[in-house]
Amino acid sequence: MNVDFIFKIAAIGIIVAVLSLVLSRSGREEQAMMTTLSGLIVVLLMLVQKIADLFHTIETLFGF
Repeated sequence: MNVDFIFKIAAIGIIVAVLSLVLSRSGREEQAMMTTLSGLIVVLLMLVQKIADLFHTIETLFGF
């Protein structure tokens, strides 16, 4: 895992936090919750892809 991937996750977290704060302050709590949830889903999908790559590498390494 390289540093760029960690920076992407951090950037998504910062953007989602700012958007959620702005929406929450303007009285749109439902949209703030959906923004937070969508940011979480995006990061989880990124992690699932990296985990799949890890399993493929292990499978190739051990010849399964």
